[in-house]
Amino acid sequence: MTEKLFKDFPPVSTQQWEEQIVKDLKGADYDKKLVWKTPDGFKVRPYYRAEDLEGMLPVRGTKEDNNWLVRQTFVVKDNLKEVNTLVLDALQRGAESVGFRLETGRKLKKQDIAVLLQGVYVPAVELSFEGMDCSGSDTLYAFLEYLKESETDPSAVRARFSFDPLGDAFFKGTELRKEDIGTLAELVKACRTYPGIRVVSVPGYKWKNLGCGVVQELACSLALGKEYIDLLTENGLSREEAAHALHFHMGIGLHYFLEIAKFRAMRVLWNGISEQTGSVHATTSFWDQTAYDMYVNLLRGTTGAMSAAIAGVDSMEVLPFDCVLTEGTAQSTRLARNIQVILKEEAGFNKVADPAAGSYYVENLTVSIVEETRKLTEEILQKGGFAAQQAVQWVHEHIRATRERRMEKIASGREVVVGINKYPDPLGKAPEGLATLPEEKWQRASASFEKMRLKTEQAPEIPVVFLLTFGNLGMCRARAQFATNFFGVAGFNVVDNNRFASVEEGIEAARKRGAHIVVACSSDEEYAAAVPLIFHSLGKQAIVTVAGEPPCKENLMAEGIQHFISVRSNLLETLLQYQKELGL
Repeated sequence: MTEKLFKDFPPVSTQQWEEQIVKDLKGADYDKKLVWKTPDGFKVRPYYRAEDLEGMLPVRGTKEDNNWLVRQTFVVKDNLKEVNTLVLDALQRGAESVGFRLETGRKLKKQDIAVLLQGVYVPAVELSFEGMDCSGSDTLYAFLEYLKESETDPSAVRARFSFDPLGDAFFKGTELRKEDIGTLAELVKACRTYPGIRVVSVPGYKWKNLGCGVVQELACSLALGKEYIDLLTENGLSREEAAHALHFHMGIGLHYFLEIAKFRAMRVLWNGISEQTGSVHATTSFWDQTAYDMYVNLLRGTTGAMSAAIAGVDSMEVLPFDCVLTEGTAQSTRLARNIQVILKEEAGFNKVADPAAGSYYVENLTVSIVEETRKLTEEILQKGGFAAQQAVQWVHEHIRATRERRMEKIASGREVVVGINKYPDPLGKAPEGLATLPEEKWQRASASFEKMRLKTEQAPEIPVVFLLTFGNLGMCRARAQFATNFFGVAGFNVVDNNRFASVEEGIEAARKRGAHIVVACSSDEEYAAAVPLIFHSLGKQAIVTVAGEPPCKENLMAEGIQHFISVRSNLLETLLQYQKELGL
């Protein structure tokens, strides 16, 4: 049967595909229409074929299966017994890895750890301690004391500590204290009898949360990892021991296939630096979270978790959908945890090792990321690495430029954030607590739009946008839909209308409604006569706007009409200008 079908559908060569594509483009630029650039700037072609794998060394997984650990993290303040209750509940409901995030300066004593882990069988759970600082390493030693006192088998312990003096200096804007590397080496030595404890954390997720691309996240992580190996070796450790002490905490973005390729590329790149298999934990990116329409974060968490699972990470955490505002409620943490549980228990994502292997697209993406990351990693190291201010400043600038490019794309609508710059919920309101968020919570992709919408909601009166639809039914409805989305992004009250029988009828309805903005929605051909009539009738009461970029635009501007919205408009800048003109 298969052979018969192949006879009915003969093979199509790449040349034939290309000829048909060029024909269908009808003279349009191939690269501009079909080749897209990643946030890091390398090109991705519209399709790949088997021949694209020729001469390519395919990436293969390093595990027999694709299992990973489901993590849930808990904030530790003075609520130790409460946290312990939550931990036990989470372990009963699918969690396999438990994280403890300590507040700055917080140190745990042996008895504190005993309270946190009461009822927890340590060999059955991976543990993670975040918020570590080389100036206060008491928590690690207290944990070792607890293990010794509880007579836990050293070979059965799996734990991660987030000691990262180089990364801390980078993100805090301070200089590295040389004594911290010596302290770090001593901490690694103290764990020699515990092969499952990894002391040094490489925080790729922090670069991810700055808005960088996958290549930048990988390059910074790999450069930092190599630098730690060199520094720890200089402080009396073997390269094998230094490499084994490292673990990677990476972010998960929303570019689905890029994220799959990123984690696969990481295996290749780290194996080129160290013979030790890098332990990779992944967390969905805070950069992508939204406060408005926050239930969409559940979908973002799902696609992100799928990409990381397919790529074969060792452990993973999906952020609660309300993490912008809280540390997670009982509902949001349960849903976040169950996203992973469903992927494992119902969808069977843990059953197939390296399921992306052999995909023409993913394999080529992986190779592209490997090549670009090697270049950037080498450049960072040549500049002195993260111990050198020259390299630190260069990396900051490199990531800042990428962040600004991405923010510009989001502002213009070329990069979509669902519920924020496209498909906004017209009935949605700012969640409680949004107005008082600390500044660090505003370092997200959607922040500028959320601040704009919040400003609208705080106004004494919500501006009314009246869609004056007339003429050609198809065009007026299409442009009304566009205008509804456009002004809905700012939280304006958009009044849609099916279609008025005449322009005069629409003008009268807009006047009665007391609209602040009146948008003419029709075909280009009808604007030349209709828009001046609308403007001279309503221009003193409202801001008259044209939906589209009609050929008669210059003539309309000569009449005094200055406001036009279209796909070429910078969404954010245009809406902020409307707010300004309306006195918000």
